[in-house]
Amino acid sequence: MNRRKEKLIKWLFTVTAFASLAFLVGIVLVLFKEALPIFKIISPKAFLLGTSWYPTAEPPEFGILPLILASLWVTAGALVICVPLGVGSALYLHELAGNKQRAVLKPVIEILASVPSIVYGFFGMVVLAPFLQTAFDLPIGLTAFTTSVILGVMATPTVASIAEDALSYVPRSFREASFAVGADRWQTLTKVIIPAAGSGISTAVILGMSRAIGETMTVLMVAGGSAVIPESIFDPVRPMTAAIAAEMGEAPVGSDHYHALFAIALILFLITFAFNIAAELISRRYRLKLGLSR
Repeated sequence: MNRRKEKLIKWLFTVTAFASLAFLVGIVLVLFKEALPIFKIISPKAFLLGTSWYPTAEPPEFGILPLILASLWVTAGALVICVPLGVGSALYLHELAGNKQRAVLKPVIEILASVPSIVYGFFGMVVLAPFLQTAFDLPIGLTAFTTSVILGVMATPTVASIAEDALSYVPRSFREASFAVGADRWQTLTKVIIPAAGSGISTAVILGMSRAIGETMTVLMVAGGSAVIPESIFDPVRPMTAAIAAEMGEAPVGSDHYHALFAIALILFLITFAFNIAAELISRRYRLKLGLSR
């Protein structure tokens, strides 16, 4: 009976694993199938480097460089916020906080990760955008800066959680050896712990970047929706995810506009896929370095 249960559980896990792979392959095939027709009317170079996105004009213009720059702009701004907050939170929780402080702070950080993105977007649109508009005397508060702040807060729990896991993998003997040669806590933290967990912290940053660049609802609500190349972080922008969400419902199925949106989705998929592959490679290298791989 036990062997039958084990075989059944093994079979279920195998089916689940291959089902995930099948779904991924299906998504990739659909993206390529629906995206490639756009390159029959416009070259990949013109599509990626074109500066005008007017898909409903006559003739239509399908340059997505403003959308790519908008995504990179808000992601970079989010990293400026989430990396110090996330890594600093992980260091404090793992190295400095007492048991009572950790019992309060860790659930609070995890709650931030569970808040729906539309709640962040609503807060940014109703509270943060008017505040920044007044504070910086801007024509409109829905800007790349507003989006970066919201995305930075959203990505902080991801960075904090993974960075704390990386810190927990550092052997205790490293700390004891550092204290044994006369190093204080700050020296041990900056000279021993952080370098030893560097690859894991890098993984946390990359996954936080993927979290920011792939967000849809928040950027749709607070980015401003302007498909032009931004001149400053206080300009309205339209990231790739916002363009897909805002326009897919109005694009006729099979039209050039429809295929162009799928091409944007394909490019976004490839970018986030590359980020996740890089994170996995760095994480694996880190585990091998510490002798933690199987």
